[in-house]
Amino acid sequence: MNAFYPFLATLAAYLIGSLSFAVIVSRVMGLHDPRTYGSGNPGATNVLRSGSKPAAIATLLLDALKGFVPVVLVQWFGKPYGLGDGTLAAVALAAFLGHLYPVFFRFQGGKGVATALGVLLGISGWLGLATALTWLIIAVFFRYSSLASLVAAVFAPVYYVLFGGVLWYTEGPVTAAIVAMGLLLIWRHRENIQRLVAGKESRLGKKADAAKGAPKSKR
Repeated sequence: MNAFYPFLATLAAYLIGSLSFAVIVSRVMGLHDPRTYGSGNPGATNVLRSGSKPAAIATLLLDALKGFVPVVLVQWFGKPYGLGDGTLAAVALAAFLGHLYPVFFRFQGGKGVATALGVLLGISGWLGLATALTWLIIAVFFRYSSLASLVAAVFAPVYYVLFGGVLWYTEGPVTAAIVAMGLLLIWRHRENIQRLVAGKESRLGKKADAAKGAPKSKR
């Protein structure tokens, strides 16, 4: 039974992460499927290109919550069931992987920025806040969501290790999970990196023509 509870928690986290709220919210609000316009990424930034800020905000919050909730539940209620730091790391990574490769949506998911932020907030509110502020500063100054995400992905594990013992306790398995999420985020943004280098990346606030019915952009 001791091995069953960590497995169950990890599986539940993956299934929760597999809920693609960009698609779900768009369907509920009568919008185009975010996988059919703009970058084709089912995430809050692409939903924003539809022109609906409420849909984008709802997607952002729900995607963050599906990373936050499993991690917090393990921290609050896991110890009596033998859910330690290893399980916490597994649950954090599973929720993130669920967003990237959702079983309910043919394993075609988003890039995981909001879900990763939710995971970090669940691990430590200070860690999540520091990472979110890093994203916000880069996004405001450069107007590239992808660049902000890449910088935040690099700094998140740095913050976790650098301030360990000051604002939170640093644990090896959790460090490994945060590093893995950062590397996966960078990998999922590889096309964005190419467009940034080529000067062709879309800036924040730009609506996608495809949101009005045009074919998905090839960029």
